[in-house]
Amino acid sequence: MPLGAAPVATDPHDRPWSAMSGQAAMLKPVLWERLFDQANAGNLSLQSRVRQMLVSAILSGHLPPGSPVPSSRQLADQLGIARNTVVFAYQQLVSEGYLVSRERSGHFVSGDVLAGALREAPPAGPGQAAPAAWDRRLRFRPSRQRNIVKPKNWQKMAYPFVYGQFDQELFPTAEWRECCIKALSVLDIRSWAPDLITHDDPALIEQIRTQVLPRRGVWADADEIVITVGAQHALYLLSDLLVDEETVVGMEDPGYPDARNIFASRTPHLMPLAVDAHGLCMSTAMLDCDYIFVTPSHQCPTTVTMPIDRRRTLLELAAQADCMIIEDDFESENRYADAPFPALKSLDREGRVIYVGSLSKSFAPGLRIGYVVGPRELIAELRALRRLMLRHPSAYIQRAFSLFISLGHHHALLRKQSQAYQMRADELSAALARHLPEFRSAPVNGGSSSWVTGPEWLDADRLSEAALEAGVVIEPGSVFFMNAKQPPRNCIRMGYTSIPMAQIEPGIRQLAQVVGKLERARPN
Repeated sequence: MPLGAAPVATDPHDRPWSAMSGQAAMLKPVLWERLFDQANAGNLSLQSRVRQMLVSAILSGHLPPGSPVPSSRQLADQLGIARNTVVFAYQQLVSEGYLVSRERSGHFVSGDVLAGALREAPPAGPGQAAPAAWDRRLRFRPSRQRNIVKPKNWQKMAYPFVYGQFDQELFPTAEWRECCIKALSVLDIRSWAPDLITHDDPALIEQIRTQVLPRRGVWADADEIVITVGAQHALYLLSDLLVDEETVVGMEDPGYPDARNIFASRTPHLMPLAVDAHGLCMSTAMLDCDYIFVTPSHQCPTTVTMPIDRRRTLLELAAQADCMIIEDDFESENRYADAPFPALKSLDREGRVIYVGSLSKSFAPGLRIGYVVGPRELIAELRALRRLMLRHPSAYIQRAFSLFISLGHHHALLRKQSQAYQMRADELSAALARHLPEFRSAPVNGGSSSWVTGPEWLDADRLSEAALEAGVVIEPGSVFFMNAKQPPRNCIRMGYTSIPMAQIEPGIRQLAQVVGKLERARPN
Protein backbone atom coordinates (compact mmCIF):
# COMPACT_ATOMS: atom_id res chain seq x y z
CA MET A 1 0.00 0.00 0.00
CA PRO A 2 1.44 3.45 -0.85
CA LEU A 3 2.58 5.73 1.97
CA GLY A 4 -0.38 7.51 3.60
CA ALA A 5 -3.01 5.34 1.83
CA ALA A 6 -6.63 6.44 2.39
CA PRO A 7 -10.00 6.19 0.63
CA VAL A 8 -9.47 7.74 -2.79
CA ALA A 9 -11.20 10.99 -3.68
CA THR A 10 -12.81 11.23 -7.08
CA ASP A 11 -10.65 12.61 -9.88
CA PRO A 12 -12.39 12.49 -13.28
CA HIS A 13 -9.25 13.60 -15.12
CA ASP A 14 -7.11 10.46 -14.91
CA ARG A 15 -5.52 9.58 -18.21
CA PRO A 16 -2.52 7.53 -19.36
CA TRP A 17 0.86 9.25 -19.06
CA SER A 18 1.41 8.57 -22.74
CA ALA A 19 -1.67 10.67 -23.52
CA MET A 20 -0.08 13.78 -22.04
CA SER A 21 1.17 16.49 -24.34
CA GLY A 22 3.30 19.59 -24.11
CA GLN A 23 6.31 20.17 -21.92
CA ALA A 24 4.86 18.27 -18.95
CA ALA A 25 5.23 15.09 -20.99
CA MET A 26 8.94 15.77 -21.16
CA LEU A 27 9.16 15.70 -17.37
CA LYS A 28 10.26 12.13 -16.86
CA PRO A 29 9.10 10.25 -13.74
CA VAL A 30 12.57 10.47 -12.24
CA LEU A 31 12.33 14.27 -12.38
CA TRP A 32 9.13 14.27 -10.35
CA GLU A 33 10.78 12.06 -7.77
CA ARG A 34 13.79 14.35 -7.65
CA LEU A 35 11.63 17.46 -7.25
CA PHE A 36 9.65 15.72 -4.52
CA ASP A 37 12.85 14.81 -2.68
CA GLN A 38 13.99 18.44 -2.86
CA ALA A 39 10.79 19.41 -1.03
CA ASN A 40 11.61 16.97 1.78
CA ALA A 41 11.49 19.41 4.68
CA GLY A 42 10.99 17.64 7.99
CA ASN A 43 8.12 19.90 9.07
CA LEU A 44 6.01 19.56 5.88
CA SER A 45 3.20 17.09 5.36
CA LEU A 46 3.13 14.96 2.20
CA GLN A 47 0.40 17.18 0.78
CA SER A 48 2.47 20.29 1.45
CA ARG A 49 5.50 18.69 -0.18
CA VAL A 50 3.45 17.97 -3.33
CA ARG A 51 2.26 21.57 -3.38
CA GLN A 52 5.77 22.92 -2.84
CA MET A 53 7.12 20.69 -5.60
CA LEU A 54 4.52 21.86 -8.13
CA VAL A 55 4.73 25.56 -7.17
CA SER A 56 8.51 25.39 -7.53
CA ALA A 57 8.21 23.70 -10.94
CA ILE A 58 5.71 26.31 -12.12
CA LEU A 59 7.51 29.41 -10.88
CA SER A 60 10.91 28.18 -12.08
CA GLY A 61 9.60 27.58 -15.59
CA HIS A 62 9.81 23.77 -15.55
CA LEU A 63 6.03 23.77 -16.09
CA PRO A 64 5.19 26.65 -18.45
CA PRO A 65 1.72 28.26 -18.48
CA GLY A 66 -0.81 26.06 -20.25
CA SER A 67 1.13 22.82 -19.84
CA PRO A 68 -0.64 19.78 -18.34
CA VAL A 69 0.34 18.10 -15.09
CA PRO A 70 0.13 14.36 -14.45
CA SER A 71 -3.16 12.93 -13.27
CA SER A 72 -3.51 12.42 -9.54
CA ARG A 73 -3.24 8.63 -9.96
CA GLN A 74 -0.11 8.81 -12.08
CA LEU A 75 1.69 11.31 -9.86
CA ALA A 76 0.75 9.34 -6.74
CA ASP A 77 2.17 6.17 -8.31
CA GLN A 78 5.39 7.94 -9.28
CA LEU A 79 5.89 9.37 -5.79
CA GLY A 80 4.69 6.35 -3.84
CA ILE A 81 2.05 8.25 -1.90
CA ALA A 82 -1.74 8.07 -1.52
CA ARG A 83 -3.79 9.40 -4.43
CA ASN A 84 -5.93 11.50 -2.09
CA THR A 85 -2.82 13.41 -1.07
CA VAL A 86 -2.28 14.52 -4.67
CA VAL A 87 -5.99 15.23 -5.26
CA PHE A 88 -6.20 17.57 -2.28
CA ALA A 89 -2.94 19.29 -3.28
CA TYR A 90 -4.33 19.87 -6.79
CA GLN A 91 -7.57 21.27 -5.36
CA GLN A 92 -5.64 23.75 -3.23
CA LEU A 93 -3.49 24.83 -6.18
CA VAL A 94 -6.61 25.36 -8.25
CA SER A 95 -8.12 27.57 -5.54
CA GLU A 96 -4.89 29.60 -5.39
CA GLY A 97 -4.75 30.10 -9.16
CA TYR A 98 -1.71 27.96 -9.98
CA LEU A 99 -3.71 25.28 -11.80
CA VAL A 100 -6.96 25.21 -13.78
CA SER A 101 -9.18 22.18 -14.12
CA ARG A 102 -10.64 21.36 -17.55
CA GLU A 103 -13.45 18.85 -17.68
CA ARG A 104 -12.45 15.53 -19.27
CA SER A 105 -8.96 16.92 -19.94
CA GLY A 106 -7.21 17.22 -16.59
CA HIS A 107 -5.28 19.88 -14.73
CA PHE A 108 -3.18 22.52 -16.48
CA VAL A 109 -0.87 25.29 -15.36
CA SER A 110 -2.79 28.55 -15.27
CA GLY A 111 -2.11 30.74 -18.29
CA ASP A 112 -1.62 33.92 -16.24
CA VAL A 113 0.26 32.50 -13.26
CA LEU A 114 3.47 34.23 -14.39
CA ALA A 115 1.79 37.44 -15.56
CA GLY A 116 4.07 40.41 -14.99
CA ALA A 117 7.21 38.32 -14.50
CA LEU A 118 10.25 38.84 -16.68
CA ARG A 119 10.97 35.70 -18.66
CA GLU A 120 14.71 36.11 -19.07
CA ALA A 121 17.51 38.64 -18.80
CA PRO A 122 17.96 40.90 -21.84
CA PRO A 123 20.96 39.97 -24.00
CA ALA A 124 24.07 42.10 -23.72
CA GLY A 125 24.37 44.49 -26.61
CA PRO A 126 27.53 45.07 -28.67
CA GLY A 127 30.05 47.45 -27.22
CA GLN A 128 28.57 47.24 -23.75
CA ALA A 129 30.18 49.64 -21.29
CA ALA A 130 32.64 48.41 -18.67
CA PRO A 131 31.12 47.52 -15.27
CA ALA A 132 31.08 50.15 -12.56
CA ALA A 133 34.30 50.56 -10.57
CA TRP A 134 33.14 49.77 -7.05
CA ASP A 135 36.56 50.15 -5.46
CA ARG A 136 36.31 53.94 -5.65
CA ARG A 137 32.63 54.04 -4.66
CA LEU A 138 32.65 52.02 -1.44
CA ARG A 139 33.16 54.20 1.62
CA PHE A 140 34.82 51.26 3.39
CA ARG A 141 34.82 47.47 3.17
CA PRO A 142 33.12 45.78 6.13
CA SER A 143 34.05 42.38 4.70
CA ARG A 144 37.72 43.14 5.42
CA GLN A 145 37.23 43.85 9.10
CA ARG A 146 38.44 41.33 11.65
CA ASN A 147 35.43 39.30 12.70
CA ILE A 148 34.64 36.23 14.75
CA VAL A 149 34.39 33.39 12.24
CA LYS A 150 32.67 30.08 12.87
CA PRO A 151 32.84 27.12 10.48
CA LYS A 152 29.64 26.85 8.47
CA ASN A 153 29.31 23.19 9.39
CA TRP A 154 30.04 23.58 13.11
CA GLN A 155 26.76 21.90 14.03
CA LYS A 156 27.95 18.70 12.38
CA MET A 157 31.16 18.61 14.42
CA ALA A 158 31.45 16.21 17.35
CA TYR A 159 32.81 18.80 19.78
CA PRO A 160 31.46 22.32 19.05
CA PHE A 161 32.89 24.65 21.72
CA VAL A 162 31.27 27.64 20.01
CA TYR A 163 29.79 30.66 21.73
CA GLY A 164 26.32 32.19 21.63
CA GLN A 165 24.58 29.56 19.55
CA PHE A 166 21.27 27.75 19.75
CA ASP A 167 21.03 25.01 22.37
CA GLN A 168 18.60 22.42 21.06
CA GLU A 169 18.69 20.48 24.34
CA LEU A 170 17.28 23.42 26.31
CA PHE A 171 15.05 25.08 23.71
CA PRO A 172 11.46 25.24 25.04
CA THR A 173 9.84 24.00 21.84
CA ALA A 174 6.34 23.40 23.22
CA GLU A 175 6.22 26.69 25.11
CA TRP A 176 7.46 28.78 22.18
CA ARG A 177 5.05 27.05 19.79
CA GLU A 178 2.22 27.79 22.25
CA CYS A 179 3.08 31.50 22.24
CA CYS A 180 3.37 31.63 18.45
CA ILE A 181 -0.06 30.03 18.09
CA LYS A 182 -1.60 32.40 20.64
CA ALA A 183 -0.11 35.34 18.70
CA LEU A 184 -2.10 34.15 15.67
CA SER A 185 -5.47 34.76 17.29
CA VAL A 186 -7.77 37.14 15.43
CA LEU A 187 -7.36 39.94 17.97
CA ASP A 188 -3.58 39.56 18.09
CA ILE A 189 -3.28 39.57 14.31
CA ARG A 190 -5.21 42.84 14.20
CA SER A 191 -2.62 44.29 16.58
CA TRP A 192 0.60 43.20 14.88
CA ALA A 193 -0.34 42.93 11.19
CA PRO A 194 -0.51 46.69 10.46
CA ASP A 195 2.65 48.69 9.83
CA LEU A 196 3.69 50.06 13.22
CA ILE A 197 5.95 52.64 11.50
CA THR A 198 8.09 53.93 14.42
CA HIS A 199 6.29 52.10 17.21
CA ASP A 200 6.77 48.72 18.88
CA ASP A 201 4.35 46.18 20.24
CA PRO A 202 3.14 47.81 23.49
CA ALA A 203 2.73 44.37 25.08
CA LEU A 204 6.45 43.59 24.67
CA ILE A 205 7.51 47.05 25.86
CA GLU A 206 5.37 46.51 28.97
CA GLN A 207 6.91 43.10 29.67
CA ILE A 208 10.44 44.49 29.32
CA ARG A 209 9.54 47.44 31.54
CA THR A 210 7.86 45.43 34.30
CA GLN A 211 9.40 41.94 34.14
CA VAL A 212 12.85 42.07 32.53
CA LEU A 213 14.45 45.36 33.57
CA PRO A 214 13.52 45.24 37.29
CA ARG A 215 15.54 42.02 37.58
CA ARG A 216 18.54 44.17 36.64
CA GLY A 217 17.58 47.02 38.96
CA VAL A 218 16.58 49.19 36.01
CA TRP A 219 13.31 51.14 35.90
CA ALA A 220 12.09 52.88 32.77
CA ASP A 221 8.93 54.28 31.22
CA ALA A 222 7.54 52.96 27.94
CA ASP A 223 8.89 55.93 25.96
CA GLU A 224 12.41 55.21 27.26
CA ILE A 225 12.61 51.80 25.53
CA VAL A 226 13.00 50.91 21.85
CA ILE A 227 13.09 47.39 20.34
CA THR A 228 15.92 46.45 17.96
CA VAL A 229 16.84 43.51 15.76
CA GLY A 230 19.25 42.17 18.34
CA ALA A 231 21.76 44.00 20.53
CA GLN A 232 24.15 44.42 17.61
CA HIS A 233 21.53 46.40 15.69
CA ALA A 234 21.16 48.56 18.80
CA LEU A 235 24.88 49.35 18.76
CA TYR A 236 24.74 50.20 15.06
CA LEU A 237 21.84 52.59 15.62
CA LEU A 238 23.70 54.30 18.46
CA SER A 239 26.87 54.58 16.40
CA ASP A 240 25.00 55.99 13.43
CA LEU A 241 23.23 58.56 15.58
CA LEU A 242 25.96 59.60 18.03
CA VAL A 243 29.40 58.99 16.50
CA ASP A 244 31.19 60.97 13.80
CA GLU A 245 34.79 61.02 12.57
CA GLU A 246 35.92 63.24 15.46
CA THR A 247 34.31 61.18 18.23
CA VAL A 248 36.57 59.30 20.68
CA VAL A 249 35.17 55.94 21.77
CA GLY A 250 36.82 54.01 24.58
CA MET A 251 36.76 50.24 24.03
CA GLU A 252 37.64 47.34 26.33
CA ASP A 253 40.77 45.57 25.11
CA PRO A 254 40.26 42.68 24.66
CA GLY A 255 36.66 43.39 23.78
CA TYR A 256 33.69 42.66 21.56
CA PRO A 257 34.91 42.68 17.91
CA ASP A 258 31.54 43.52 16.35
CA ALA A 259 31.13 46.57 18.57
CA ARG A 260 34.68 47.63 17.71
CA ASN A 261 33.95 47.24 13.99
CA ILE A 262 30.69 49.16 14.25
CA PHE A 263 32.32 52.15 15.94
CA ALA A 264 35.37 51.93 13.65
CA SER A 265 33.06 52.38 10.66
CA ARG A 266 32.24 55.85 12.02
CA THR A 267 35.43 57.09 13.66
CA PRO A 268 39.16 56.30 13.56
CA HIS A 269 39.49 57.40 17.19
CA LEU A 270 39.03 54.18 19.12
CA MET A 271 40.87 54.19 22.44
CA PRO A 272 41.92 50.78 23.86
CA LEU A 273 41.14 50.47 27.58
CA ALA A 274 42.85 47.70 29.54
CA VAL A 275 40.96 44.83 31.17
CA ASP A 276 42.07 42.86 34.22
CA ALA A 277 40.61 40.16 36.49
CA HIS A 278 37.86 42.62 37.56
CA GLY A 279 36.88 43.92 34.14
CA LEU A 280 37.56 47.36 32.71
CA CYS A 281 40.48 49.10 34.46
CA MET A 282 39.91 52.65 35.64
CA SER A 283 42.34 55.18 34.17
CA THR A 284 42.65 58.88 33.40
CA ALA A 285 42.61 57.95 29.69
CA MET A 286 38.84 57.76 30.04
CA LEU A 287 38.73 61.52 30.56
CA ASP A 288 39.50 61.94 26.84
CA CYS A 289 36.57 59.78 25.70
CA ASP A 290 33.21 60.96 24.37
CA TYR A 291 31.72 57.48 24.82
CA ILE A 292 32.88 54.37 26.66
CA PHE A 293 31.63 50.95 25.59
CA VAL A 294 31.64 48.45 28.44
CA THR A 295 30.36 44.94 29.28
CA PRO A 296 30.39 44.97 33.09
CA SER A 297 28.18 41.97 33.92
CA HIS A 298 30.25 39.43 31.99
CA GLN A 299 33.14 41.10 30.21
CA CYS A 300 33.49 40.04 26.61
CA PRO A 301 35.48 37.83 26.16
CA THR A 302 37.04 37.18 29.59
CA THR A 303 33.62 36.72 31.32
CA VAL A 304 34.78 38.51 34.53
CA THR A 305 32.33 40.70 36.48
CA MET A 306 33.07 44.30 37.38
CA PRO A 307 32.74 44.93 41.16
CA ILE A 308 30.29 47.52 42.47
CA ASP A 309 33.06 49.87 43.68
CA ARG A 310 34.67 49.94 40.26
CA ARG A 311 31.30 50.59 38.64
CA ARG A 312 30.79 53.61 40.85
CA THR A 313 34.27 54.87 39.99
CA LEU A 314 33.47 54.49 36.28
CA LEU A 315 30.34 56.61 36.70
CA GLU A 316 32.35 59.26 38.57
CA LEU A 317 34.97 59.39 35.80
CA ALA A 318 32.21 59.66 33.17
CA ALA A 319 30.70 62.59 35.02
CA GLN A 320 34.12 64.26 35.33
CA ALA A 321 34.80 63.83 31.63
CA ASP A 322 31.20 64.62 30.61
CA CYS A 323 31.12 61.44 28.54
CA MET A 324 28.40 58.81 28.03
CA ILE A 325 28.63 55.08 28.76
CA ILE A 326 27.14 52.42 26.50
CA GLU A 327 26.47 49.35 28.64
CA ASP A 328 26.06 46.05 26.78
CA ASP A 329 24.40 43.89 29.42
CA PHE A 330 24.52 40.60 27.54
CA GLU A 331 24.26 37.36 29.57
CA SER A 332 23.34 39.33 32.66
CA GLU A 333 20.96 36.64 33.91
CA ASN A 334 23.48 33.78 33.80
CA ARG A 335 25.28 34.07 37.12
CA TYR A 336 25.98 30.89 39.11
CA ALA A 337 27.69 31.57 42.43
CA ASP A 338 25.48 34.28 43.89
CA ALA A 339 22.80 36.81 43.09
CA PRO A 340 23.45 38.86 39.92
CA PHE A 341 24.98 42.29 40.32
CA PRO A 342 22.67 45.16 39.43
CA ALA A 343 23.30 46.66 36.03
CA LEU A 344 25.56 49.68 35.74
CA LYS A 345 22.46 51.51 34.55
CA SER A 346 20.81 50.91 37.95
CA LEU A 347 23.56 52.97 39.64
CA ASP A 348 23.27 55.85 37.17
CA ARG A 349 21.79 59.01 38.69
CA GLU A 350 22.78 61.47 35.93
CA GLY A 351 21.41 59.70 32.85
CA ARG A 352 24.90 58.92 31.52
CA VAL A 353 24.35 55.20 30.83
CA ILE A 354 22.72 53.99 27.63
CA TYR A 355 21.60 50.44 28.34
CA VAL A 356 21.62 47.76 25.62
CA GLY A 357 20.01 44.38 26.28
CA SER A 358 19.04 41.22 24.42
CA LEU A 359 16.05 38.95 24.88
CA SER A 360 17.00 36.32 22.32
CA LYS A 361 20.71 35.73 22.97
CA SER A 362 20.14 33.19 25.73
CA PHE A 363 17.04 31.77 24.05
CA ALA A 364 17.39 31.60 20.27
CA PRO A 365 19.81 34.06 18.61
CA GLY A 366 17.97 33.67 15.31
CA LEU A 367 14.96 35.54 16.71
CA ARG A 368 17.01 38.78 16.88
CA ILE A 369 15.23 40.69 19.65
CA GLY A 370 17.18 43.38 21.52
CA TYR A 371 16.37 46.73 23.05
CA VAL A 372 17.83 50.06 24.18
CA VAL A 373 16.94 51.92 27.36
CA GLY A 374 17.82 55.61 27.44
CA PRO A 375 16.53 59.16 27.84
CA ARG A 376 13.27 59.95 26.00
CA GLU A 377 14.96 62.36 23.61
CA LEU A 378 17.50 59.73 22.56
CA ILE A 379 14.90 56.97 22.21
CA ALA A 380 12.69 59.17 20.03
CA GLU A 381 15.58 59.80 17.65
CA LEU A 382 16.54 56.11 17.64
CA ARG A 383 12.98 55.27 16.60
CA ALA A 384 13.12 57.82 13.80
CA LEU A 385 16.48 56.47 12.63
CA ARG A 386 15.25 52.88 12.83
CA ARG A 387 12.33 53.85 10.59
CA LEU A 388 14.82 54.78 7.87
CA MET A 389 16.46 51.35 8.18
CA LEU A 390 13.63 48.84 8.62
CA ARG A 391 10.73 50.73 10.23
CA HIS A 392 10.40 48.21 13.09
CA PRO A 393 11.33 44.61 13.97
CA SER A 394 8.76 41.91 13.23
CA ALA A 395 5.63 42.80 15.21
CA TYR A 396 4.54 39.15 15.18
CA ILE A 397 7.78 38.03 16.86
CA GLN A 398 7.41 40.87 19.35
CA ARG A 399 3.89 39.73 20.26
CA ALA A 400 4.93 36.08 20.58
CA PHE A 401 7.86 37.08 22.80
CA SER A 402 5.65 39.24 25.00
CA LEU A 403 3.46 36.18 25.59
CA PHE A 404 6.55 34.06 26.25
CA ILE A 405 7.57 36.44 29.03
CA SER A 406 4.11 37.06 30.47
CA LEU A 407 3.33 33.34 30.77
CA GLY A 408 6.49 32.79 32.81
CA HIS A 409 8.35 30.78 30.18
CA HIS A 410 11.25 33.22 29.89
CA HIS A 411 12.04 33.26 33.59
CA ALA A 412 11.72 29.45 33.80
CA LEU A 413 14.09 29.08 30.84
CA LEU A 414 16.70 31.33 32.45
CA ARG A 415 16.65 29.25 35.63
CA LYS A 416 16.95 26.03 33.64
CA GLN A 417 19.80 27.40 31.54
CA SER A 418 21.67 28.70 34.59
CA GLN A 419 21.66 25.25 36.18
CA ALA A 420 22.68 23.49 32.97
CA TYR A 421 25.42 25.99 32.11
CA GLN A 422 26.92 25.81 35.58
CA MET A 423 27.23 22.04 35.25
CA ARG A 424 28.82 22.39 31.82
CA ALA A 425 31.18 25.11 33.04
CA ASP A 426 32.32 22.91 35.93
CA GLU A 427 32.80 19.98 33.57
CA LEU A 428 34.83 22.12 31.16
CA SER A 429 37.06 23.47 33.96
CA ALA A 430 37.66 19.97 35.30
CA ALA A 431 38.44 18.58 31.84
CA LEU A 432 40.91 21.40 31.11
CA ALA A 433 42.67 20.80 34.44
CA ARG A 434 42.84 17.07 33.75
CA HIS A 435 43.94 17.04 30.10
CA LEU A 436 45.51 20.48 29.54
CA PRO A 437 47.03 21.48 32.90
CA GLU A 438 49.32 24.00 31.21
CA PHE A 439 46.25 25.99 30.07
CA ARG A 440 44.80 28.61 32.42
CA SER A 441 41.10 29.45 32.40
CA ALA A 442 39.50 32.48 34.03
CA PRO A 443 37.16 31.60 36.93
CA VAL A 444 33.66 31.04 35.53
CA ASN A 445 30.88 32.46 37.70
CA GLY A 446 28.32 32.90 34.96
CA GLY A 447 27.79 33.41 31.26
CA SER A 448 28.17 30.70 28.66
CA SER A 449 31.86 30.57 27.79
CA SER A 450 35.34 30.29 29.27
CA TRP A 451 38.39 32.43 28.41
CA VAL A 452 41.40 30.15 28.21
CA THR A 453 45.08 31.12 27.95
CA GLY A 454 47.52 28.56 26.62
CA PRO A 455 51.31 28.36 26.95
CA GLU A 456 53.39 31.14 25.42
CA TRP A 457 54.41 29.06 22.40
CA LEU A 458 50.82 28.34 21.37
CA ASP A 459 49.35 29.83 18.20
CA ALA A 460 45.59 29.51 18.77
CA ASP A 461 44.84 30.14 15.08
CA ARG A 462 46.93 27.12 14.08
CA LEU A 463 45.43 25.10 16.91
CA SER A 464 41.93 26.00 15.72
CA GLU A 465 42.65 24.76 12.21
CA ALA A 466 44.23 21.53 13.42
CA ALA A 467 41.49 20.92 15.98
CA LEU A 468 38.79 21.36 13.35
CA GLU A 469 40.20 18.42 11.44
CA ALA A 470 39.70 16.35 14.60
CA GLY A 471 36.08 17.53 15.00
CA VAL A 472 36.80 20.09 17.74
CA VAL A 473 35.58 23.67 17.17
CA ILE A 474 37.24 26.43 19.23
CA GLU A 475 37.46 30.20 18.78
CA PRO A 476 40.93 31.78 18.61
CA GLY A 477 41.15 34.83 20.85
CA SER A 478 43.34 37.16 18.78
CA VAL A 479 40.32 38.76 17.09
CA PHE A 480 39.20 40.22 20.44
CA PHE A 481 42.34 42.40 20.74
CA MET A 482 42.46 45.81 19.11
CA ASN A 483 46.07 45.49 17.94
CA ALA A 484 45.68 43.63 14.66
CA LYS A 485 49.43 43.32 13.99
CA GLN A 486 50.66 41.87 17.27
CA PRO A 487 47.77 40.57 19.36
CA PRO A 488 48.33 37.81 21.93
CA ARG A 489 48.19 34.52 20.01
CA ASN A 490 47.65 32.02 22.81
CA CYS A 491 44.10 32.85 23.95
CA ILE A 492 40.93 30.87 23.22
CA ARG A 493 37.23 31.41 23.89
CA MET A 494 35.38 28.16 24.52
CA GLY A 495 31.59 28.20 24.57
CA TYR A 496 29.53 25.43 26.13
CA THR A 497 25.94 26.22 25.17
CA SER A 498 25.93 24.11 22.02
CA ILE A 499 27.84 21.04 23.17
CA PRO A 500 26.14 18.25 25.13
CA MET A 501 27.44 17.66 28.64
CA ALA A 502 28.68 14.18 27.76
CA GLN A 503 30.81 15.52 24.90
CA ILE A 504 32.79 18.09 26.88
CA GLU A 505 35.37 15.81 28.48
CA PRO A 506 35.98 13.74 25.28
CA GLY A 507 36.26 16.99 23.32
CA ILE A 508 38.94 18.38 25.63
CA ARG A 509 40.77 15.05 25.54
CA GLN A 510 40.73 15.22 21.74
CA LEU A 511 41.93 18.85 21.86
CA ALA A 512 44.79 17.83 24.18
CA GLN A 513 45.95 15.30 21.59
CA VAL A 514 46.02 18.01 18.92
CA VAL A 515 47.97 20.31 21.26
CA GLY A 516 50.45 17.49 21.89
CA LYS A 517 51.04 17.03 18.16
CA LEU A 518 51.63 20.75 17.66
CA GLU A 519 54.05 20.86 20.57
CA ARG A 520 56.05 17.90 19.27
CA ALA A 521 56.22 19.56 15.84
CA ARG A 522 57.78 22.73 17.26
CA PRO A 523 61.31 23.48 16.05
CA ASN A 524 63.96 22.88 18.72
